[in-house]
This record gives sequence, structure tokens and C-alpha cells, in this order.
Amino acid sequence: METTPAPPPTGAKAHSCAPEPGHPRPTGQDHYTISEVAAFTGLTAYTLRWYERIGLMPHIDRSHTGQRRYRNRDLDWLAFVGKLRLTGMPVADMVRYAELVREGQHTFTERHDLLEQTRRDVRTRIAELQDTLAVLDHKIDTYAGARKASERP
Repeated sequence: METTPAPPPTGAKAHSCAPEPGHPRPTGQDHYTISEVAAFTGLTAYTLRWYERIGLMPHIDRSHTGQRRYRNRDLDWLAFVGKLRLTGMPVADMVRYAELVREGQHTFTERHDLLEQTRRDVRTRIAELQDTLAVLDHKIDTYAGARKASERP
């Protein structure tokens, strides 16, 4: 089971996604300001607030003054959301996935199906990109051959 934006249900185990490369976390720390999270993730504070508003990052702890206090589990969740964004998954589907995670273990099948569909979509995109790359390689080879022919005495 992946890390959740809220604590996992009692008895459930969660594993962490590795922090994004280039955004190290301070060792031993588990409370971060929004500006620290922005620095770790490369996301803007505006995006982090928007994620919270739309339900993609619910349950962010607050200090006694109301300042957001992100935890390591939130950073792990953001790393996972970043991977989902890279797949091209629509934001609405990411929000739905987050809702399913919060609903608990009885949604495993629906989460699985959503991720399976995303994987199919990614594989389709990869195949399209491989075809595109083959066309580019052919054109590049054609131009390289033409250049060599024109440079001969």
C-alpha cells in the first residue's frame, strides 16, 4: 500500500516513496513549512495550497498559529503525486485516487483498476514516442547522409 495523505488505517502498513532527487530532507526532521516543501519538491506554494483545496493534499497539520506543517508522509505523498503527474493522469483522477486512499482498504480494487488504466495509457504513450523517435532517427540519418555527400570533393 502506498503512503497516504492521512495516517493509514489501524493495522495497515504504508511504505514511503523516496524523496525526489535534488531535494534532500533534513535528517531527523518531520515538520516542514510550505516554503521548505516548495524547495524540496520544486512545486510552488500556490500549487501546494491548490492541491490542498482540491483534496489532493488533505489533512495538512497546522501550527497553533495556523501555519501549515507538512510531515514526511506528506512529502512521500507529493513524490507519488509527482509520478502520477508524469504519467499524464488527469488531476480529477488523481483526486479520485486520493479519495479512495482515504476511504480505506475496501477501495483496493478500484485503486488497482485506476492504476492499471494509467499504466496502459503510459505504455501507449511510450509506444507512440518510440515510433516518433524512429521517424526522427530516420530523418536525422537522411540529413547526415546528405551532408556527407555534399561535403565530398
